This record gives sequence, structure tokens and C-alpha cells, in this order.
Amino acid sequence: MTSTVRTGSGEARRRTLAEIADEAGVSVSTISKVLHDRSDVSAGTRAKVQRLLEKHGYLARQRPAATAAPPGGLIDLVINELDSPWAVELIRGAEDVLHEAGMGLVVSATHGRQKRARQWLDSLATRPTRGAILVVPELTPEQHTDLTGLGIPYALVAPIDEPAPGIPWVGATNWPGGLAATRHLIELGHRRIAVISGPERRLTSRARVDGYRSALTEAGLPFDPRLVRYGDFTHGLAHRHALELLASTDRPTAIFAGSDHQALGTYRAAAELGLRVPHDVSVVGFDDLPFADWVTPRLTTMRTPIADMTALAARMVLRLLAGQEPETTRVEVATELVVRESSAPPSGGRESDTITPAS
Repeated sequence: MTSTVRTGSGEARRRTLAEIADEAGVSVSTISKVLHDRSDVSAGTRAKVQRLLEKHGYLARQRPAATAAPPGGLIDLVINELDSPWAVELIRGAEDVLHEAGMGLVVSATHGRQKRARQWLDSLATRPTRGAILVVPELTPEQHTDLTGLGIPYALVAPIDEPAPGIPWVGATNWPGGLAATRHLIELGHRRIAVISGPERRLTSRARVDGYRSALTEAGLPFDPRLVRYGDFTHGLAHRHALELLASTDRPTAIFAGSDHQALGTYRAAAELGLRVPHDVSVVGFDDLPFADWVTPRLTTMRTPIADMTALAARMVLRLLAGQEPETTRVEVATELVVRESSAPPSGGRESDTITPAS
């Protein structure tokens, strides 16, 4: 019978590998060695660990024949959500690099739930995963301990905050991106500019808003906190924020959206209020996903080389697997303004007075 642990809510869960290691009086790496049928474990320890693994619902994997083993093994790519073009670009970047290296890619989604992340970690030790690329908002200390104990090198992509020193990660130039997007709107003549960003806790969101605020300061424009909204990088909450902003009596003439999906939510809100983009409100997005060039009007946005981010993370993991340190543990890919049809000068002379930059 599989042994479980009761959570505070009464829900049963399977014991983690770290808990089994504590029960056996061994390290998590020893648990991994037994699961992978490695030879450098004493017979007595192996027998004890195997009994506990069987008791708690884990099955030790037998070592495959040398002729059946994949040449390079597997790398896991863990993504928060899979149902977006953003995820497709992330997968493409990692797959290109790993295919060239003769390795396979396993993709998992956590859907923002810690339980799903725990399930992924529990299954990790039972298959030939050699490394991981984590595109998740946050890596908990427990998850870091488990990965380290299993001897699995990993790299983070777009983490919620700057990771601890020594942990490889890849991000984007979010502050310069926010600065460039807002500068573009200011140069068109807009003076009342709103921003709808992602979760306030996320480094990416804060950096983009900080860039927005710096552009206002640079142009001598006041910062109005009522024009700053935080969402979740999806169109739904952005739609609600945009409705509130655009329905106000002193509505903004431009909105900088923290993602292309948020820009779509802004498009929808404008249409529901009888406003036209960009005649009544200019919109700038962030990411330059494929649909940015398909919508009407075509979306002005900050291009982020999303596939490059996971490609760089994959190369970091490959270097670690080869026993080499990454050339750098922190990489920020450059963002670039792509001007299309959703941004234009304010109509009817609204807020197009000459702006004198702050001294």
C-alpha cells in the first residue's frame, strides 16, 4: 500500500524524496542512485531504500541496456502555462539547441500550482532526466534542495525575482524595454499615459513599470499612480483594468501594456467603449508574439527574443552537464521597439503640447 502524508487541509499526498531520505537516514542523492540503479550504493543501504521506495509508491528504474539508452538523455522544460504562443516560442528555443546536442526534451506544465510542481519533482528521479530549464515564477528553497540533491543542473528563465548568486538564469532587458515603449508614446505627443503590467511581485513587471516611470521623469511629466495597474500578463484582467482607465473622465490617450496579451485585452476594452485604436487611444505591447502582426490595427510592441531565452538556458545546462561553469550565470537578452499601426499622435491635438525634458 502506498504511504501518504496528510496536509493541513486533510488532503493526502505522497511523501517527497527528501522525506524518504530522512526516514532512511541517507542523502537525497543516495535515493536518486537507487532509483537509477547505480552501482555505488552498498547492498544494505540499497535494500533499505528500495523497501521505503516501494512502501511510498516509488518504483526503482532498472538501468537500460547500453544499446537502448538515448545518446544524450533528456532535459526537462517546465513552464507555468502551455496554452499560449509564448510557450510555443519557449519550447522552440530549447528544442533547437537540444536537438543539435543529440538530447531529447520533456515539457511539463505547472499551471501556477505548487502541487503540480511537487509532482514534477517527485517524478523527476524516476526517469533519465539529466538537466532542467525552469520557466516558472518562483523556485522554492525546497525545490532547489531537491534538484541539487538529485544532481540535476538547471537554469531559470524570467524568474519572479533575481535568484541567489551562482544560480544560472536568463531574463530580458525589461527596464530598458519599459523606457523605450514609453519614450515612443511621449515622442508621439502623449502626456497622459497609463501602464498595465503583470503581477507586482514579479521582477519583470516592476522593471517595466520602473522604465515607464523613468521615461516620464526624463520628459518632465508627472507620475500619476492612478494610471498604474498590475495584472497577470493575460488579457482578462487587463481588459478590466483598461475598461476602468478608458471609462474615466480624464482617460489616458495611450496605454503601455506589459504583454501582447494585455494589449489584446486593451483593444477589446476600447472597442466596447466605442473607442478606436489608435485614433482615440494608442496601445503598445510587449513580447512581439506572432499575432501582434495579425491583429487590426497591427500592434506596436517591444520585441523580446523569447526563443533565444530558452536557447541560452539550454546552453547553460549543457555546459554544466559537461562539467564546465556557464560563461556567465546571468544573461539579459535585448528588447527592441517594433513600431506598427496601434500607436499614433493624439487625435484632435489632445495632449500634444511640446514637452520640455526635465533638466
